[in-house]
Amino acid sequence: MSSDGLASLQHRLQHSFRKPELLQRALTHRSFSSDHYERLEFLGDSVLGLVMSDMLYQQLQQLPEGDLSRVRANLVREETLHKLALGLELPTLLRLGEGEMRSGGARRASILADALEAIIGAVYVDAGFDAAHAVVKHLFAKVEFTTSMTARDKDPKTALQEWLQGRKYRLPVYTIVATTGLAHQQNFDVECVVPDLRLTERGLGASRRAAEQAAAAAMLQTIQARNKT
Repeated sequence: MSSDGLASLQHRLQHSFRKPELLQRALTHRSFSSDHYERLEFLGDSVLGLVMSDMLYQQLQQLPEGDLSRVRANLVREETLHKLALGLELPTLLRLGEGEMRSGGARRASILADALEAIIGAVYVDAGFDAAHAVVKHLFAKVEFTTSMTARDKDPKTALQEWLQGRKYRLPVYTIVATTGLAHQQNFDVECVVPDLRLTERGLGASRRAAEQAAAAAMLQTIQARNKT
């Protein structure tokens, strides 16, 4: 990865890293090195969720909690993050192993979305929440926040969250239990725990997001079956 490429990316992000190695790590897939982006991605996912919640709270003041959750889910879903990653030209900057590169990993939506979250996490570690907030606001500047986003079908994670919130239960906890397969053909095994109901379900997927959605869908089925008895 050239220094010019990193400099150009920082210009597009409108953030100059005090520790450029953080940005390089955020662009490194596990198939390339053991010093990869997954821990930064974990952090960036939470930072992104908080920033988006704050922005929606300020801009869509007429919406109730459930609708705000649906709008946020649409904004931080893989499809949206993938488009933003393409706008940042991340496919040309990702560091991937040979097998992942040959299989088209540089254009894979799940990898690009994860890398973008990792970059947000890297900004947070590098300069704190205000800097991360500014970067997210810049990235989403051309994305229109509208109430029409609530009309889309709910994904399982959003549906589960809303069901729990409507009953004043704590939110579910998602944990990666295991990863299997080669670096460029991984499968994720995720556990979904609903503490207040003492329920646990598992989900499998080709990405962390897909596995979490599968686990949430399994949890919803279990809850629905319990409520019918």
